[in-house]
Amino acid sequence: QVQLVESGGGLVQAGDSLRLSCAASARSFTRYPMGWFRQRPGEEREFVASITWNGNTDIADSVKGRFSISRDNAKNTMYLQMSSLRPDDTAVYYCAVQIYNGESLHYARSYDYWGQGTQVTVSS
Repeated sequence: QVQLVESGGGLVQAGDSLRLSCAASARSFTRYPMGWFRQRPGEEREFVASITWNGNTDIADSVKGRFSISRDNAKNTMYLQMSSLRPDDTAVYYCAVQIYNGESLHYARSYDYWGQGTQVTVSS
């Protein structure tokens, strides 16, 4: 079983940058696609970005040009670099890995394991 641990969240001001990390417990994670989602109170989990095992990325329109996703397979770690943060980026950010499903990486249901989430709060 894969365990994922997010870190790097916090309280920042609008316009600031943050880098989130997602550390995976298993080396085998390197062969699977992974993603970042976020969830605001009372809302469904929202796709933010995904990355395949070989580095192909997809970024949600809402954050395109401000966020980027990357992974370091040697360190079993995935990253979400966030810049020009806005108050509406405030949410709990989750990382996830798709091992069994095979469906579109845009959907939360397509992922098999999730981290516990890290809070990002952007003040105006």
